[in-house]
Amino acid sequence: MTTILSTLFVLGILVFVHELGHFLVAKKSGIRVERFSLGFPPKMIGKKIGETEYMISWIPLGGYVKLAGENPDEISGQPWEFVSKPVLTRALVILAGPAMNFFLAILFFWGIFFFAGQQKVQDDQTVIGFVSQGSPAQLAGIKENDQILSINGIPVKNFKEMSELIHKHPEKKITVKWKRGGQVFEKEILTKKDKVLDETGKSKEIGKIGIGPVATRVKLNIFQSFIAGVSITFTFCAEILKFLYGLVTGTLSLKLIGGPIFIAQIAGETARQGILSLLSFTALLSVNLALLNLLPIPALDGGHLLFLLIEKLRGRPLSLKQRSLIQQIGMAFLLLLIILVTYNDIFRLIGNK
Repeated sequence: MTTILSTLFVLGILVFVHELGHFLVAKKSGIRVERFSLGFPPKMIGKKIGETEYMISWIPLGGYVKLAGENPDEISGQPWEFVSKPVLTRALVILAGPAMNFFLAILFFWGIFFFAGQQKVQDDQTVIGFVSQGSPAQLAGIKENDQILSINGIPVKNFKEMSELIHKHPEKKITVKWKRGGQVFEKEILTKKDKVLDETGKSKEIGKIGIGPVATRVKLNIFQSFIAGVSITFTFCAEILKFLYGLVTGTLSLKLIGGPIFIAQIAGETARQGILSLLSFTALLSVNLALLNLLPIPALDGGHLLFLLIEKLRGRPLSLKQRSLIQQIGMAFLLLLIILVTYNDIFRLIGNK
């Protein structure tokens, strides 16, 4: 139940904010909005207020705003239609959706930093910040604030060095030496095996003993929190763009892409960790949604912007036949992408990768 509710919360707020952006700028620009829907047809419930029908539909994997005159075969030449507006106005309506997702991410991170502070991870040392309950480290007697000195006789200076050494020995015994105060301990510890995906999308086994670095939270004022929120949002943007570049160039595997099932899993896990984790995940997903929607793929916001750019350069829009053909190619691409992420999700779920 936690997974279902958290997934509906995450997807619901992301879709609502995205479509609200389109809706508000369209209304402000004098464009008639015929329908505002959370979810895709068939319709579950709806109510018409003024010129707009507000509705919730059965397929909760997105949403849409239906603008008057948006489709070429519905144009009647009225001044309130989408196509009757200048190219710049139409571009602003389209950009408003992704922009709202960026603003949502900044708002969430801003609030998280202000109310909970900014977490500082001290991974430049090997002092233990937490030990997982029932983990190999706890069973061996390792406690918080202990300092790891070496793994299999190899001295370690920071958490990265230590983690790399432990990861090399899945479900194998390793010799760990650590210090507590002035006392030194040394024991053989049987690591726990875990599966992760490498950059090629292949599953590999790593060893873990259930420890983490010291992490503290630094209190920020409202202005510092805002700067931190903007900073982390743009950091995530850079990481997502780097990931997309890796997929395009082939340095990263398509198996790393996740879909609705993967989102549901993560949403459920983060919800169980607390509201801050769930809000952080929602903010990250909001950045992801904004950037993906700006890709120049027909049927996405980026595809519509591409059509407008072509129209601006040519001095006239593409013909209905040309747009229809490009839209069909775009929809076919999105369908293949949906099949791919669903395949990845299912096999990730059953652990057969």
